[in-house]
Amino acid sequence: MPLLAPVATIESLDHEGRGVAHVDGKVVFIEGGLPGEKVEYSSYRKRASFEQATMVRVIRASAQRADPRCKFFGMCGGCSMQHAELGAQVAAKQRVMEDAIKRIGKVDIGSVYPAIYGPAWGYRYRGRLSVRVIPRKGGVLVGFHEKKSSYIADITSCEILPVHISALLVPLRGLIARLSAPDRIPQIEVAVGDDRTVLALRNLQPFTSKDKATLLSFGEEHAVSMWQQPGGPETAYPLRAGEPEFLHYTLPEFDLSLKFRPTDFTQVNVHINRLLIRRAMQLLDPQPRERIADLFCGLGNFTLPIARSGATVVGVEGSAALVQRAVENAAANGLSGHSEFRLSNLFEATPESLRALGPLDKILIDPPREGAIAVVNALNENLPRRIVYVSCNPATLARDAAVLCHEKGYVMRGAGVANMFPHTSHVESIALFELP
Repeated sequence: MPLLAPVATIESLDHEGRGVAHVDGKVVFIEGGLPGEKVEYSSYRKRASFEQATMVRVIRASAQRADPRCKFFGMCGGCSMQHAELGAQVAAKQRVMEDAIKRIGKVDIGSVYPAIYGPAWGYRYRGRLSVRVIPRKGGVLVGFHEKKSSYIADITSCEILPVHISALLVPLRGLIARLSAPDRIPQIEVAVGDDRTVLALRNLQPFTSKDKATLLSFGEEHAVSMWQQPGGPETAYPLRAGEPEFLHYTLPEFDLSLKFRPTDFTQVNVHINRLLIRRAMQLLDPQPRERIADLFCGLGNFTLPIARSGATVVGVEGSAALVQRAVENAAANGLSGHSEFRLSNLFEATPESLRALGPLDKILIDPPREGAIAVVNALNENLPRRIVYVSCNPATLARDAAVLCHEKGYVMRGAGVANMFPHTSHVESIALFELP
């Protein structure tokens, strides 16, 4: 007689979007389960204090369960939460952020801001498609990695990519197969601007003249610009001589147009980016005659909206290329007089390096996943009265909030999430700190 699958009741979702249950005194993380559901599960990893499992069958379904739109959901690792209604996804992310701030930071969160929503499908304007030559699977695969695997998922469409990029997944297989060394192209960088789309192929071996002709023909047929990237991101350039080097995205609310190269860092979700900037400006409330710093400023995504308010803003960034891009974007938008940019490694910030920025009324911080611990530790004198912190990692936000609130004297006035990556467990958030 076959053994019955164990049963659990899902209590909550963790930071990876997995259902959390307790069975016989042990925590069980169950992929595919939603809070309130009773499910059968199968464990694939067992430890003394926890198990990791996948759901086998739903016995009692949640009202927030949704039918995944993508037919490859569960196999492709690009998404982890399509089985949950969008509101449930956002609520789970809000709880992850709140839990991190309270548990890690031991900080009172203040107000919980309304979540920032946007389009849930076709939103991913930036992406890195992996490429693998696998003869036993019919030749070439182009897409994202399989769930919990280094293998490339055998997908023919993607619901979170723009429609015109999703439609290229199968044609790209044929394109790569026709090149002279398909096994020397590990990835394709996708960058969609307001004006055009670029596909930058990472080529570990120089393209032949026939390869280039094939690529250019593909670009003309599908209305995309074809680039090659023989080395690091800075080596990417268009295959067609004389083609523009830059794409653009706009911030209509602030009458701004920002240029970027396909391999520059920009936000994946253009729609949420615009709403996040609006929220940041509401919280920061920049005023004429104020001096404000934008730390980890990139190409000026937050800097230039601040400058548009009439405040003087100094942007600080660790990438020389992005600093140059920010300077050029400020000039192109008529904001050079209200902005300046400096090259500095903020992961090595000191009281002296922050003092060199001059007196500051307010600061906006938008660090990568590592957070801004060196910056918050370096805030030792003439503290800005207000800090807006944009985070892509609740754990490092909470860690830095602890320093700001317990050591520097700030109060967290509030925090909320922005659903920058729908259907994934990624948590983007924004928080406001003020001196009492």
